[in-house]
Amino acid sequence: MARMYDARGNIYNVVAPEALRQQGIDVPDQADRVAQTREDWALAAIEACCAWAPGTQPPGSKDHCSDGLLVGPFQSSPPFDLLIVNTDGTLAERSGNGLTIFSQALSDQGLFPSDEACVLRVHHDKSDTPSPGQTSVKAAQVEGAQGFWLDLGQPGFGPSAVSAVDVEAVQLNGRELSHVRQLSALNGAWSRSQFARVGNPHCVTLVDSAEALPGNEQMRQSPLAEGLMRIAYAMPAGAGKPCPAGINLQWAMRESEGHVVARVFERGEGPTASSGTSASAVACAAWRVGWVSAGEVKVVMPGGTAPILLEEEQGELSRVSLFGTARLVR
Repeated sequence: MARMYDARGNIYNVVAPEALRQQGIDVPDQADRVAQTREDWALAAIEACCAWAPGTQPPGSKDHCSDGLLVGPFQSSPPFDLLIVNTDGTLAERSGNGLTIFSQALSDQGLFPSDEACVLRVHHDKSDTPSPGQTSVKAAQVEGAQGFWLDLGQPGFGPSAVSAVDVEAVQLNGRELSHVRQLSALNGAWSRSQFARVGNPHCVTLVDSAEALPGNEQMRQSPLAEGLMRIAYAMPAGAGKPCPAGINLQWAMRESEGHVVARVFERGEGPTASSGTSASAVACAAWRVGWVSAGEVKVVMPGGTAPILLEEEQGELSRVSLFGTARLVR
């Protein structure tokens, strides 16, 4: 029913809406209605498509065999609608690796145009950003790898871009950042963060040493796991502070010229091996404090390295693009 794809260690299952209906999961024909009725079907779809088969879950692994579910397409030609479902049943506004995987799935079905850009429209139920969010995707080859460039548009910066409240301003390299008390209470080195919106909301915490980067296994263990969930997840799963709708968390360290190392804790999912929009937010935050220049930036995550292209006009970032590849697992 669902096909599983891997993009830099980020794994999603892809399922068509009619396949869900064949499994007895009643979803409407239109993607906007599917988003509006998310509470009626999302958890059942996650259980049907993302649960471990009996006896196959490795010790210490995540509760699900993938990082989420991509529902679509709803059309047989572009533009294509889809939904990105986190394993807790919530919807994401955008996922760089998810859209890369969805593009590869469309290509495998003979639906993705080979010589022109294709628009993907992600439907969600968040109230602080328009639905659907559109992303233009184009097939390309980078360093011999066949994949896709995702045009993620112009990033937004600061607390207002992500609807953050009750945060304090701090400075780094002459740029105003934010002090998120909930983060620094968990680790004193996590005192300078850049809020960024790259389709969905991100909080990039800038650190000076590798020791301040949390490991994925560490982020799955108590009490850190509970503390990060309270920050990243919206109520009732989390506290929704400082962002009522939740926030994706990243930690970034400058490694060398044009290279930034990152870790990711996703809203609605937890620690992940990689994330495309998180990598893009990390690159944008690194540019904003002078760690990198416009042009190509490499963001290194446990699951792999993401090439990011930053375009600058009159001293401001005008566009961020992400290159990704995906492979069919089963």
